[in-house]
Amino acid sequence: MAKHETPLLDQLETGPWPSFVTDIKREAESREKNERNIEYQIPQDCCDDLLGVLELSYKHGRTHWKHGGIVGVFGYGGGVIGRYCDQPEMFPGVAHFHTMRVSQPAGKFYTTEYLETICDLWERRGSGLTNMHGSTGDIIFLGTTTPQLEEVFWELGHNLNQDLGGSGSNLRTPADCVGAARCEWACFDTQAICHDLTVEYQDELHRPAFPYKFKFKFDGCPNGCVAAIARADLAFVGTWRDDIKIDQEAVKAYVGGELPPNGGSHSGRDWGPFDIRKEVIDLCPTGCMRYEDGKLEINTPECYRCMHCINVMPRALRIGNDRGCSIFAGAKAPILDGAQMGSLIVPFIKVEEPYDEIKETVIEPIWDWWMEEGKNRERLGELMKRQGFQKLLEVTGFKPDARMVQEPRTNPYIFWKEDEVEGGFDRDINEYRKYHQR
Repeated sequence: MAKHETPLLDQLETGPWPSFVTDIKREAESREKNERNIEYQIPQDCCDDLLGVLELSYKHGRTHWKHGGIVGVFGYGGGVIGRYCDQPEMFPGVAHFHTMRVSQPAGKFYTTEYLETICDLWERRGSGLTNMHGSTGDIIFLGTTTPQLEEVFWELGHNLNQDLGGSGSNLRTPADCVGAARCEWACFDTQAICHDLTVEYQDELHRPAFPYKFKFKFDGCPNGCVAAIARADLAFVGTWRDDIKIDQEAVKAYVGGELPPNGGSHSGRDWGPFDIRKEVIDLCPTGCMRYEDGKLEINTPECYRCMHCINVMPRALRIGNDRGCSIFAGAKAPILDGAQMGSLIVPFIKVEEPYDEIKETVIEPIWDWWMEEGKNRERLGELMKRQGFQKLLEVTGFKPDARMVQEPRTNPYIFWKEDEVEGGFDRDINEYRKYHQR
């Protein structure tokens, strides 16, 4: 039987969508009955008290969680987010209710055995509540007491060969899309580089030394299934340099209605006959496509690689063979000054083990600059806005490139030096144009 009345939370269960309130109530009931005879290491009624404190927060219109100091595991500065309730007498089961971040495997592939093991661990030593996955990518263990932190950490490391993720002013756990394991459009092995950089930069991941948080995210193609360009300080987005491959017979099959567009996905709605001009040609952001006399043509130098045409006609259009990635810097989604998308710093680079070029010419020079010049709690993107994109190019050694600017005047913090405008920059632009004309 529930300890607390929760009329406000109960309303969240009345809508058409599944509610987290229902999940917490189910876990609270399970812990009360303890039909599996589990020897709980934290208060058995923690989920009941969690519902109670949340109801009180809804009633008062403010949180009842407070910052009570730094808490973690020995030797690590990250991986644990301290949670303390400001009403411990009223809700003793959640007087301290810490969150632990567990590093997810690349691509988020699990065995059933592994999932059962971590759930059993958290049932005994935590609340049993998990988030698969948090917005940062990790497995999220929601709610345990301070004495259990080291116990959970020991079991993760010794029994599961598993590590904690990042939290605080450090490298956050790198995250990637499923990549080449299941996606035919992946332009590089997202899982391989995600795993490699996670292992390479363990110190930066577990021992905070940065001005603020730093995120790597890896999208295998421009569809952006982990939204790297909008959320990562360094975003790796798969792309290709050569032409989109066109199967003209398949194009005719789409136009003739023999093949369903969008892979046959219409959300149960009949959109009528497929119109290639309306649904593909006219929606191309750069107008680089033409369909005449039953033949589709693409002007590759004007193509953004937005993937729209490929998504609509996947049997007719394929990504090119000269594959790699573009690298964007400075994305973030802050509350105060609004979201900021990543700025292109590397138009194209091959993604090949051991990734030394990416580490030595991109990641580490940027980190050196940011740690030297960044203010406390200043993300990379904010430093770029404060000191200018030109400064970023100087510290990395990259030459200014026309592709770094979407269109004139949309990047107000990019400045050209006089000698670049008169000489080198003009020369680089002319070489760029000649390359695409070829």
